[in-house]
Amino acid sequence: MEALLLALQDLQIQLQNWVTGMTRPWRLVQIGVILVLWGISHVLARRWMEPALRSWMHRLKGLTAPQLRFLIAIRQRTRIILFAILAWVTAQVIGEVTWASRGYFVELAATLAAAITVVTIATRLIKNSLLRNVIRYAAWAWVTLTLLGLWDKTKTVLDQAVIEMGEVSISALLVAKAIIFLIILMTVASWGSRIAVNRIRAVDDLSPSMRVLSEKVVTIAFYGTAIIFAVRSVGFDLTSLAVLSGAIGIGVGFGLQKVVSNFVSGFILLLDKSIKPGDVISLGDTFGWIQSLSARYVSVVTRDGREFLIPNEDLITGQVVNWSHSNDLVRLDLNFGVSYDSDPHFVRKIATEACETVDRVQKSPAPVCHVVGFGDSSIDLMLRFWISDPSGGLTNVRGRVYLALWDTLKEHDIEIPFPRRDVTILSDNAHLPTD
Repeated sequence: MEALLLALQDLQIQLQNWVTGMTRPWRLVQIGVILVLWGISHVLARRWMEPALRSWMHRLKGLTAPQLRFLIAIRQRTRIILFAILAWVTAQVIGEVTWASRGYFVELAATLAAAITVVTIATRLIKNSLLRNVIRYAAWAWVTLTLLGLWDKTKTVLDQAVIEMGEVSISALLVAKAIIFLIILMTVASWGSRIAVNRIRAVDDLSPSMRVLSEKVVTIAFYGTAIIFAVRSVGFDLTSLAVLSGAIGIGVGFGLQKVVSNFVSGFILLLDKSIKPGDVISLGDTFGWIQSLSARYVSVVTRDGREFLIPNEDLITGQVVNWSHSNDLVRLDLNFGVSYDSDPHFVRKIATEACETVDRVQKSPAPVCHVVGFGDSSIDLMLRFWISDPSGGLTNVRGRVYLALWDTLKEHDIEIPFPRRDVTILSDNAHLPTD
């Protein structure tokens, strides 16, 4: 604590000296020159530079997205770019006419403006807004403190701000370095994993489940390596995480069992290839096709557009019907009956012909019709057919086959029997029969 107070006192003294030096006449003149140059840059950029750049960019053809973003970033910062150029030229003129020290603040402002511009444009390459802003502001702070000569004192203050955790000492400087390194490495890991995932998706020989598994393994490997390198780069001893690992193990044992179980179940599903994206499954009352596999759940989209997030553990321990596991063929059965006045041989023939007129019904295996029993008032038959696209729905194809069967039975005057009841109405003077 005493070392931290001394470091803060030194930094305060240096700041006071720097601020006091600004009250000297020539430095006040330089501050006025800087303000005038900023006003001139604002007018030139607004009236001339920005419209000219915008008109020139509209005439360009065939630009890629990164090139267009770069030009837009330049156009949006023409004011500060013009200021840096004008301030640099003015500082050189002041140095030639008088002394170099009398243009020190103007040159410092030019250098600072140029550095901020370079950092801003360079960080535009980072797509994640949070990472981009953290790196941008951290770079601005470091550049500013370095140019003002305050970085060494600031680094000493951060290094003296220490938190003791047993035998481990963590300083604010160490934490800042770890965060910066982690952000940079995570950005590189994100970029590398995207390239690797695109390469994996381009391989046609991989099955969908192995493709998803490979993508997850590559992504975890990239990000895990980034975290390890970030921790090691700041000199943090990983062996000190043994206590934390034990606490995490206890937490897993008590509160994270389901999370770990779903995570492990997800890898098992990918390895045994029991389900994969695009499969049509039934789980309880849920029927739909698998849209995606994640580390914790499987996304199943039903015919009515609802998306069910089913935990991976339920797919491992529960009974799942995969309509397209080994092949896409699915058999459907329709039961119907005709009157006893009908010829069952003829009914079987026209029923299969009607079924074949439905476009989703497979010609091979061909539809078949069987007599399955003699009921109280009908000959009971079963029409069996196959489809190869269960993801297109089952109820709709059943309905279309029923309609085709209805039309052909009506066309041939074949009756579909139904229960009948005769009602006799007696008059008031009617006599009941006697024994």
